[in-house]
Amino acid sequence: MGHEIEKTARQRGHEIVCTIDINENDKFDSPEFVSADVAIEFTSPESALQNYRKAFAANVPVVSGTTGWLEHLNEIKAACENDGQTFFYASNFSLGVNIFFALNSYLAKIMNQFPDYDVRMEETHHIHKLDAPSGTAITLAEGILGNLDRKKVWSLNKSDHKNELEITAFRKGEVPGIHTVIYESEADSIRITHDAKSRKGFALGAVLAAEFTKGKKGFLGMEDMLNLHP
Repeated sequence: MGHEIEKTARQRGHEIVCTIDINENDKFDSPEFVSADVAIEFTSPESALQNYRKAFAANVPVVSGTTGWLEHLNEIKAACENDGQTFFYASNFSLGVNIFFALNSYLAKIMNQFPDYDVRMEETHHIHKLDAPSGTAITLAEGILGNLDRKKVWSLNKSDHKNELEITAFRKGEVPGIHTVIYESEADSIRITHDAKSRKGFALGAVLAAEFTKGKKGFLGMEDMLNLHP
């Protein structure tokens, strides 16, 4: 993702003043990093939080697409609210996926009136993805739970509890990402699917988010950038 983002940013006329790879943490203190308008962070759940803290220490706004660290979300929101930091988070930067999020929430609102339909989810990613379910799947699940009264929590893989939203995660080959929401009754089934063709859409979304974030303060997301607030 880092290489794809760098390529997209340069194509859009931006200057890359600093790149930080694994074992290069000293670069957070460099004049080059401090001079950045925005830092784009795509790493791993284990390193993300420390990266955010170091960027905030340098007063550099962060755009992040790393998933699997959200138990620390309140700390980041507090840094934005109390310390004047800027953080843009998306579980998925694809413009199409964020339209899919809005469609998913709207469909759940409709299906709340039709209890004969049960709902479940499936997600498929490449074998290198470290977390399951994906951050995108969790965002989709939250969109369902917030609008469908009969589901209270999500669970990974098979669940025997009617109030749990079952998410099945598959890891295959080099799949960029497929997410499907399935409503099923005895009569029929309704499916909505987003199927990413490559990582290019994610990279473009991240660069657009960095452009949007420059000069702003607070905690931001794709719904702000795309004006998808309900």
